This record gives sequence, structure tokens and C-alpha cells, in this order.
Amino acid sequence: MSTRLTPRLALLLTLPPLLWAGNAVIGRLMAGDIPPVLFNALRWLGAGLLLAPLGWRVFATRQSRAQIVARWPHLALLGLLGVGIYNALQYMALRTSTPLNVTLIASSIPLFMLAVGALAFQARPTRRELLAAALSLLGVAVVLTRGELHALAQVQLVAGDLLMLAATACWATYSWLLARPPAAMRGSERPPWDWSAFLLVQVAFGLVWTGGAAVIEHAVLAGSQPVKASWALAAALLYVAVCPSVLAYRAWGVGVAGAGPAMAALFSNLTPLFAALMSGAVLGLWPQPYHLAAFALIVGGIGVSMRRAAGEPR
Repeated sequence: MSTRLTPRLALLLTLPPLLWAGNAVIGRLMAGDIPPVLFNALRWLGAGLLLAPLGWRVFATRQSRAQIVARWPHLALLGLLGVGIYNALQYMALRTSTPLNVTLIASSIPLFMLAVGALAFQARPTRRELLAAALSLLGVAVVLTRGELHALAQVQLVAGDLLMLAATACWATYSWLLARPPAAMRGSERPPWDWSAFLLVQVAFGLVWTGGAAVIEHAVLAGSQPVKASWALAAALLYVAVCPSVLAYRAWGVGVAGAGPAMAALFSNLTPLFAALMSGAVLGLWPQPYHLAAFALIVGGIGVSMRRAAGEPR
């Protein structure tokens, strides 16, 4: 399984981790102000409203609506995994799990990507890809443990950790579905949708899933966690609707399609590094030498994946 990485794709694949790191920090800050599934539903409702002026034509004609209906199983699955489940589970996990555990589990995305690819898409990982994933994971472990790897032995799984494991598996599957769509979404059979229309369709299906889940959440909580309306919550919703949703998903979609899921998964390991730096700035704890070591390992993993072994097919 080969990949090709250009500077443009590298930039596109670096932007989402930066924006998603901000999303994780905000999700943690808002945990006591709004139920997690409702927060996710409002996030994507806002994203849908922002996308509507760009992609509304996808619902405007009978022909385009027929194209959606004909491909609804695939589109509904994308909406479920990428919009309805992943971030809802992450917001839920941040309520019961520690930041160390959640970020560490999220850093296992490369391994999930390789596993999903091998099991569902007959994509056998190369030794080079496995080595690159291991280097990136080691870099994440260094920054999360502040350079003391023995701290990993103290990690204990709680309910939030299990939720994050499920979220990570969902995101890996979502990324593979983008890169290996069914025949009806490839070549001449692919509808003539631009990125905004394609994402808007995903959001529309995702809102069905996450909206229904929010209703169930409200019934289960029975008012035990009321929404604490504030300007801070409004600003948080604006950020998560624009940056980690519309901007990051656009960049991630292009990056995955151009560089491949395994390569993109390595860049996703920049998310906990960015999150650590953001947390350091908020707490007044600036980067330490171990941050540089971790960054070197993560970038080294990306570099290893970019270099083909002699004779390796393109």
C-alpha cells in the first residue's frame, strides 16, 4: 500500500490536528455546561447552517435528490461515523476519563487504520508503515508522560476510555470509507458534488443520528444536567461549528484522498501534541525538552512513511 505526500497535502493534514486539539480542549471546558451529545448535535447544526449557502444545490433538484436516495446506505454510514458518533463519544469520554487516557487512546488511530484496512479493505500494511506508526505513537507517549514512559504503567481504563476506543475505531472506519468508497461513489458514477455539497449531505444524515441521540440523552438525564447558557458556551459552539467541523473536515477529506488513510493517520498523532502545547499555554507551563523529543519522533514517523524502500512499488 503506497502513498504520495506533497507539501500541500502535508499542510492539509496538519491543519485538522491543530483544530481538533482546540476542539478537545473546549470539549473539556464545556463538560459541565451542556450535555455531551447535545453539544455535538448543536455543533453540527451550526456547521450545517454554515455549509448550506455553499452546498444547498445538492438538495435543490429532483435528480440530485435521487442521487442521494440511490446512495443513502453509504452516505448514512459516513454521517453516522464521522458526524454522529466520533465527537459525541469523545465529548462523553472527556467527562469521565483523564486527559492523559483520552489523548493516548486517540493516538492509537494509526493502528486502528492499519487494522481496519487489513480486515475490511485487504490493504496489507508494509513494515515501513508499521515502523512509522510505532515511532509516532512513541512520540505521543513521550509528550503525554512528560518524558517519563514508566507513567504508562499507571494508566487504568475507565468508562470514558472504552468510549474513546469505540470512537477511534469509528474514525478509522470513516477515513477508509472516504478513501475506498463503493462503485457508485467512484469515477463516472460519482455524483458531481463539490466538497461542500458532499459534506452537507454527510451532516444532514449525521444530524438525524445525533439529533435522535440527543433526544434520548435528554430523556435519560431527565433534566439532571441543564444547559448553562453563557457567552462562553456560544463562543465554544461557534468554534466547534466552524473550525474542527467545516475547515478540518474539508482539509482531512482532501488529505486522505490524496495521501491515503495510513499516511493521514500518522498526521493525526499531532493532535495530542498540539493539545499538550495548548494546555501548557493555558496553564502557564511552556514546552519542555521532552516536547521537542516527542515532536521529533512524530515527525520522524511521518518521514519514515514518506521514504519508500528500494524496489517498493508505487
